[in-house]
Formats: sequence, C-alpha cells, structure tokens
Amino acid sequence: MESSAKGSVIRIAVTGPESTGKSALAASLADYFHTAWVPEYARDYLEKHGPSYTETDIEMIARGQREAEWHMLHKAKHFLFCDTEPLVTKIWSEHAFGHCPPWIISELTANPHDFYLLCNIDLPWEVDPLREHPHHRRYFFELYRKELIALTLPFTVISGQGRERLENAILSIQERFPFVHSRD
Repeated sequence: MESSAKGSVIRIAVTGPESTGKSALAASLADYFHTAWVPEYARDYLEKHGPSYTETDIEMIARGQREAEWHMLHKAKHFLFCDTEPLVTKIWSEHAFGHCPPWIISELTANPHDFYLLCNIDLPWEVDPLREHPHHRRYFFELYRKELIALTLPFTVISGQGRERLENAILSIQERFPFVHSRD
C-alpha cells in the first residue's frame, strides 16, 4: 500500500468497540473529504455465513477487509477511510479464542495505517444481532487504547454526539495532516 508521504494516499483507520459509530463516521469523513472509504467486511461476511464464527472465520474476515482496502485505494483522493482494520480482528480473536492468528498480527505490525481514530463509547448502544458485548464497552475501549499505545501507532480519541463527533474527527485529521487541503 502507499505510504503517507506527501502526495500519496493516507490510510485512516476508524476503530474501536462495537456500537461507537465507526461506519457512520468513516462514510461521513469520506463524504466530507470527497474520497473513498472501506466498509466493514465482517458485517457482510457474518450476514452471509451466519453470526457464529470460528478462528478461521476471523482470519478470513481480516483478509477480506484488507483486500477490500487494497481495492478501494486506487479510488481514494488524499485519504482512504477504513471502517475497521487488523487491530479490530486481533482484539476480537484474542477475546473469543485466547489468541490471534499470526497473519493478523503480522499485517497489523508490518502494514499499519497512517492514523487511527479511536471512537469513544459516548454514543448509546444500538441493538444489532451481530453485536455481542453491550456491557463491556469500557473494557474494550481500554483494550484498544492500550494496544494503540503499545504498538506506538498514532491515534486520537473521537468523542461527541451527532455532528460534533464528525467535526472532532475532521479537526483531528486536519491537525495531523495540515499539508492536505480538506476538500480539494
């Protein structure tokens, strides 16, 4: 994938626990910056194959997410917003099975995104048959935060309700990448 060097596509991961507005934020950021975004592959996969999953399924989901990201990269202008990324599947796998497939860890460390927007848990939980942990959002949020710090990945926490959440994300991106004009 292209690096974050000036003039190439900057990959921004929208990450965090379930029901924190990742999909809506990724789509809204892509709209604001007139660029492409990569929807969450896990949702389509689980809707097609059923809500039960194995370790193999999690790796297939991670690979499918990465493939979708590669496919959308050529459609992006300045930024590519990614609704989830290998950190999500790492935490998911470790929680569900006690460990993570090596490919996911390798992909996370060898090919990290340029910037991570960690969505705060300040949005109300929305019931969804594919969501599993309504009472553990604080626990998972702290796992994401600790992992991002341990991996020394650049991130910011995005909070706020409605339009405020989007505006906070836009401001964070503009501060991190001032050389990119916001809407050109």
